[in-house]
Amino acid sequence: MSTFFALSSVAILMVMGLLVDGGGTLNTANRATSLAQEAARTAGQQIDPGQAVEGTAITIDPDAAVGAAQDYLANAGVQGDAEITDGGQSLTVTVTDTYDTSFAQFVGKATITVTGTATATLQTEAGG
Repeated sequence: MSTFFALSSVAILMVMGLLVDGGGTLNTANRATSLAQEAARTAGQQIDPGQAVEGTAITIDPDAAVGAAQDYLANAGVQGDAEITDGGQSLTVTVTDTYDTSFAQFVGKATITVTGTATATLQTEAGG
């Protein structure tokens, strides 16, 4: 009976660990994606004023956009990268964050790294 109890206890602790650390990892991944989305929105508002005023093009100002994304992520306390693509029409932000485990640390996994990615695309016409 005591062997059954010991094995059952270990199994229950393993399931609890999966639930707690799995849920925590999912929450951290969702937060990383949300932060990437917000940073991409912030950076996407940084258009090149010279081209926009002249009417030649509406594109993202690369330096201002990357700076805005980095500032947003720094204020949120996470690491990330911003990349301008599609000829200055899109910006992709990737956020990297870590979850400090509660149960998995007992088997040698103290942290779990997650990433979140979001892309903002300039809309240059109504409904476009």
